[in-house]
Amino acid sequence: MKELKVRIVFTEECLGTKAANPDVFADFIASKHPDGVPAKDELDSAEHCEERGSTLFHRNEDGRPILWDYQIKGFCKDACGAMRRATGSKSSELKAYKTVIDQELFVNERTIPMELPPGAPLGLCERPLRGDTAQGPRVTVCRSETVPAGTCFTITFKLLQDSLMPYLREWLDYGSLRGIGAWRNSGKGRFSWSEV
Repeated sequence: MKELKVRIVFTEECLGTKAANPDVFADFIASKHPDGVPAKDELDSAEHCEERGSTLFHRNEDGRPILWDYQIKGFCKDACGAMRRATGSKSSELKAYKTVIDQELFVNERTIPMELPPGAPLGLCERPLRGDTAQGPRVTVCRSETVPAGTCFTITFKLLQDSLMPYLREWLDYGSLRGIGAWRNSGKGRFSWSEV
């Protein structure tokens, strides 16, 4: 099994993705969970609640904002899906990429605490959310908790095949274009990475 330990540093602020309302969060997680029952550790991190309609970060027992391992794997799937359409990319060669990522790429850490720059507070990002509905265009305001640029974390990837390493490096490079977290299309959550 091949391992790659990396340090990721956000070059743009990253937005939280967890619904602040614990009931909304629990129902959503239950709908996506294979057993229909959210994991206790996921629900426990939803105990703090600010405002209805806001998205927040999960927290660990120390109150630090965290990411989950599945969010990193989700980023890898998103990055591979985009890079597969780029002619000449390594990812364009990978068949059944979602299955490969699910079954052959693992993040060692279940919870991933984020380290904010010294003295930097969590922030808030408010933005309009536009949507076309059967009743016509609608606009609402979304509010998300943010960690600032310069926030970092360290993770360890485990790969069942050495041949996956060039793909993973390509996906991590893609993080400078489209990041992790909410509102990625605007450039939020972009990051740089380095091998530890």
